[in-house]
Amino acid sequence: METIIVQDTDSAILHVLTEALTMGGFDVLPVDDIEADFLALVDHHRPHVVMLDYKLNGDACRQVCFQIKQRYPHLPVIAMSCNYNIDRLYGLNGFDAYIRKPFDLDLLYTIVRKHIPVQHKLQK
Repeated sequence: METIIVQDTDSAILHVLTEALTMGGFDVLPVDDIEADFLALVDHHRPHVVMLDYKLNGDACRQVCFQIKQRYPHLPVIAMSCNYNIDRLYGLNGFDAYIRKPFDLDLLYTIVRKHIPVQHKLQK
């Protein structure tokens, strides 16, 4: 089973993402705090993808992405944001993709499928 670490400070969004990805057949580790030793979580759980909440200034998120990419350059890291310009910022900051909030589940599954080759179909 593929593992996804999902970080979001909004508990409602974190819950929805966790439920949707779990129903899709993924093992999901929800995290609400990016300030903790995030890289230790990545080291321990060895996820197939990491999804990070890109806040308005994005500083902490960019730093965590940089740390992940330093150690695991091929691990896909996806930015999630309500920023109007996330489509221009995500690539400049080392992310592999972005999901604009609010998002729909079809888009979520499409982006995850692109970065995690799965043997089974995601259930909607």
